Amino acid sequence: MSRLNIFLLIVVMGCALSVVNATNQQRQFFIQLQRAQSQERQLQQNYAQLQYQQSALSRSARIEQLATDSLKMQPVATGRTQYLTLAPGAATASDAPVPVPAPASSPAATSSRRGGTR
Repeated sequence: MSRLNIFLLIVVMGCALSVVNATNQQRQFFIQLQRAQSQERQLQQNYAQLQYQQSALSRSARIEQLATDSLKMQPVATGRTQYLTLAPGAATASDAPVPVPAPASSPAATSSRRGGTR
C-alpha cells in the first residue's frame, strides 16, 4: 500500500505543478491581451487624429489659399481665357514623328537587354 500512496502523491504533485503552470500561462496571455488592447486604443486615436488632419488639410479654402499665396496662381476669368483654333486640314499625320525601333544587332545583345532590371 505504501507504493500506491507514493505513486498517488507523485500524480497529485504533477497535477498541482500543471495547474500552477497553466495559471502562469493564463496570466501571461492576459498581460499580452492588455498590451494589445492598449496599443489598439492608441492606434485608433492616432488614426482619428490623422483623419482630422487630412480633412483639415484638404479643405478647398486652404488649397485655394496655398495656390494663390505659394504658387501665385489666379482664379480663372472668362476675359483672360484664350482659345486656340486650328484650321481644318492644317495638321497632317506627317507632323507627328513616328518612333523607329532600334535595329537588332546580335542575339547576345538582345538577351543581355532582357535580363536587366526595370
